[in-house]
Amino acid sequence: MADKKLTAQDVMKIVEDKQIKFIRLWFTDVLGTLKSFAVTPGELEGAFEEGMGFDGSSIEGFTRIQESDMIAYPDPSTFTLLPWRAGAGGTARMFCDIKLPSGEPFPGDPRAVLRKVVDKAAAMGYTMYVGPELEFFYFKDSCGTTPLDHGGYFDLTTLDAASDLRRDTVTALQAMGIQVEYSHHEVAPSQHEIDLRYKDVLTMADNVMTYRLTVKEIASAHGVYATFMPKPIFGENGSGMHVHQSLFKGSQNAFFDANDETCLSATGKAYIAGLLAHIKEIALVTNQWINSYKRLVPGYEAPVYICWSRRNRSAMVRVPLYKPGKEAATRVELRNPDPACNPYLAFAAMLAAGLDGIEKGMTLPPEASNNIYEMTEAEREEAGIGSLPGDLYEATKAFSESSFVREALGDHVCDYLVRNKQEEWNEFKMLVTPYELEKYLPIL
Repeated sequence: MADKKLTAQDVMKIVEDKQIKFIRLWFTDVLGTLKSFAVTPGELEGAFEEGMGFDGSSIEGFTRIQESDMIAYPDPSTFTLLPWRAGAGGTARMFCDIKLPSGEPFPGDPRAVLRKVVDKAAAMGYTMYVGPELEFFYFKDSCGTTPLDHGGYFDLTTLDAASDLRRDTVTALQAMGIQVEYSHHEVAPSQHEIDLRYKDVLTMADNVMTYRLTVKEIASAHGVYATFMPKPIFGENGSGMHVHQSLFKGSQNAFFDANDETCLSATGKAYIAGLLAHIKEIALVTNQWINSYKRLVPGYEAPVYICWSRRNRSAMVRVPLYKPGKEAATRVELRNPDPACNPYLAFAAMLAAGLDGIEKGMTLPPEASNNIYEMTEAEREEAGIGSLPGDLYEATKAFSESSFVREALGDHVCDYLVRNKQEEWNEFKMLVTPYELEKYLPIL
């Protein structure tokens, strides 16, 4: 049974009963940066009925100054108290939908972009559920990469100095109604992971934004720094965001077929085929930073080669093995995204790719049973296994040339991202790095 969603009337009653002093209205820019402004309880009814106007020209990827008027409409179903603001009446938050003065959804609002693809899935009879695994690092401060520990995967020893940090973070997430499945130390020193229990995709995108802020807030309260930077330490594993995803028709998992050897339905196979077919084009939103491609290199568990498998963890798409009686858990795991992406755009692109595979009846390539990293380039080519873009430049080029992503994400978002990422790449090209000084200065 679906959770009962709060209404505007419910929210106003809670605010009054709990004497909440401030309500923060949250939304994201196109790059996935969380934005916020606060209203008092006296403004709340008007915010629900008429929205709250603001200047969109100062928000990354929103509008030019001559067309800057934006209106934020709070979504009452996302109302929750912020545990780290519990004192003196407390502070709550709600996510907003951004609209134009005409009342139309603003095409540069990432939440609206995802909602559009969700609506398309609903028209096809599907609801998407996702369960992401977000990894991150704790460092002593934001000025360097001094770790808090030298623990390894699943360590629970004095090496894991962040057990209390993870515990407090999980407690805070649960206080906001966000269910957590696992939390543990990851492979690299001072690297950690907290996995969220699967939810419908729009709720999960909101939860990912809340999760990232919560991790940082709790870390700051303990006097340390948390980062979702994909590859902060050379020579160590980077941070990924493996995304488990499935489609349901009502209460039935559309990916499950008991009569198939893989237990995957034709729908599930076509969905994976769509992901694989479009993964190069959508890499700019699943891996949107220059640093993202420092993680996507062979040898550090991050997937580089475009293929799928049931047991092979070097594959980009993994299908966890079916357990009898667990039909609802049949899912696919996309392993290349990183936790610094905009979750609304990344989830929208994944869903759109899978739906395209279903609509076109795409054929799933053969399963990759060997360790792809040990194959030669010729062997991979013979097997039809391609590679992700090697850097942000290649990702931007693939994105900009794709009619598929333009249809899925809209002209406004696509045009802005291409301009922004071309500028980021040009800035990076001009940078003289420590590598160049160490390698060339003594000999040239």
